[in-house]
Amino acid sequence: MIPFVSGDIHQDDVQPVKPRVFVTRAVPEPVREALQSCFDPRWPRTDAGPIAPADLLAAAQNCDALVTMLTDSVDEAVLAAGPRMVANYAAGTNNIDLVAARRLGVTVTNTPGVLTNATADLAFGLLLATARHIIEGDKLVRDHAWTGWGPQLMLGSELSGHTLGIIGFGRIGQAMARRAKGFGLTVVYAARRDADPALSRELGARRMELGEFLACSDFVSVHCPLTPETRLLLDSSAFSRMRPGAILINTARGEVVDEAAMLDALESGRLGGAGLDVFTGEPAINPRLLAAKNVVAAPHLGSATGETRLRMGMMVVKNLQEFFAGNTPPNRVD
Repeated sequence: MIPFVSGDIHQDDVQPVKPRVFVTRAVPEPVREALQSCFDPRWPRTDAGPIAPADLLAAAQNCDALVTMLTDSVDEAVLAAGPRMVANYAAGTNNIDLVAARRLGVTVTNTPGVLTNATADLAFGLLLATARHIIEGDKLVRDHAWTGWGPQLMLGSELSGHTLGIIGFGRIGQAMARRAKGFGLTVVYAARRDADPALSRELGARRMELGEFLACSDFVSVHCPLTPETRLLLDSSAFSRMRPGAILINTARGEVVDEAAMLDALESGRLGGAGLDVFTGEPAINPRLLAAKNVVAAPHLGSATGETRLRMGMMVVKNLQEFFAGNTPPNRVD
């Protein structure tokens, strides 16, 4: 029910109270304006980094909905504090206790699809940078250590004629396969089920069981969500089954990979290199990883284009609008 003030003011002149929406980080200005036009948005006093858990809990006690980021841990205590909805500004939802949300009747939404191309572009960029030693080469030049062309200088690997193995064959995995096809790579994938036959024919992609997949892939790119089944999916056993000298790319979630096992494989030479956009316990980074010359590290830039972040934000706004209009949000997470 829309509350009205008492007195001599006519009810038609009274503006409805807007839902209170707490947004945990600064968002693009068009998204901010859209939120202000429909809701009563509040932000933290500063945007120096991820919101502190205690501050998130306090905010949840005084709002109708939360707009959260992948860095925000939305646990049962936050969900029980009062918000009716959590609109996650991310495709993944592993930062939210979905079991508790269902039990408490809190609607959760995400932003799938709009970050597909940006993330696949970055993954392919990491693949090229790692396979061809681009970051090492840049450092050599900037350090004034390059003495000129040499026939054995920083020899890398061509992509054409090799096999790219993709773990997880959803939107981003399929976009990665499309890019791989243009570079002359053979594509195999590991997933719970076969892709649509027409899509498999279009991309020239073939599903394989994980063990066989690891043994034949020159490059492995991770694109699966983080779930209890995929946590530490790539462990020491998996690395031992990989083709010697293979390169690992991860733009999904750091916890899909056993980081200690990956570092052992890198340091032993079993793994030829790694291009990583995500890390276990980020933003903290394992010192062993920072010391590894055969690692290209990016600060979680998968969706970091202006176009994508704007589309994500407007999808958040749409989800909020539909929910408070009494409709099912288009990106509700069941």
